[in-house]
Amino acid sequence: MHDFCFTIPYGMLLIGGGFIGYMKKGSITSFAGGAATGLLLILAGFLSLKAFEKKKNSTIALLLQTVISAALTLVMGQRYLLTQKVMPAGLVAGISALMTCFYVYKIATGGNKIQSKSE
Repeated sequence: MHDFCFTIPYGMLLIGGGFIGYMKKGSITSFAGGAATGLLLILAGFLSLKAFEKKKNSTIALLLQTVISAALTLVMGQRYLLTQKVMPAGLVAGISALMTCFYVYKIATGGNKIQSKSE
């Protein structure tokens, strides 16, 4: 699987979660955090997609995706440990941990596999 196939929906999920947090609790911090990390991830996914279309890998995009998801894992994991609330801290920490593992795997295996044309 290519990283952008998961990164763009992951970014959209974060934006949606931040918006829901704002609508339910009026939390501007939740909205800003979700929007900022979500937009950065969507940008990184888009860069990775464009590089893939050119039959290349985008190391910068993959590193950005990894750093953001690892940071979210740490921040939201700490918040979950303090509050013991699954929503949203536990859920975001869990998804972000899975995404971090996926990105580390992609880095270890050399990024997106570019298939050569077979005739």
